[in-house]
Amino acid sequence: MKQISTRFSIAVHALSLIAMNPEACTGDFIAGSVNTNPVIIRRIMGMLKKAGLVEVRAGVGGAFLRKDAARITLLDVYRAVNATEENQLFRMHANPNIACTVGRNIERVLQEELNDAQLLLEQRLDQTTLSQLIGKFD
Repeated sequence: MKQISTRFSIAVHALSLIAMNPEACTGDFIAGSVNTNPVIIRRIMGMLKKAGLVEVRAGVGGAFLRKDAARITLLDVYRAVNATEENQLFRMHANPNIACTVGRNIERVLQEELNDAQLLLEQRLDQTTLSQLIGKFD
């Protein structure tokens, strides 16, 4: 099983910075805070822009939120950066033995449970806004 991509946490980090420092948020500033390469930040910012969450200023640099931080949920961010492969948090192993009772049934039975778990995760992410998260910072 693969973990949720780090794009999600980096995107939340970047959006939090932009919300708190709208005038100072260049790609280099964000990359410095995340402690990563600016190229990674540019890719993630492109995804956030495509999702309508940020606008990036050409020339002078910098970014700003296109929505109020109180209207951006963690689910919005999760979806914007395609945090999971093929929109599936959990993946099944390939080619179980259909001659075996477990092998023949595991995908059908387990997938229902995994789909429910993913739905619960998405519902939870939808309950937290960027401004609520920022409010928990020291």
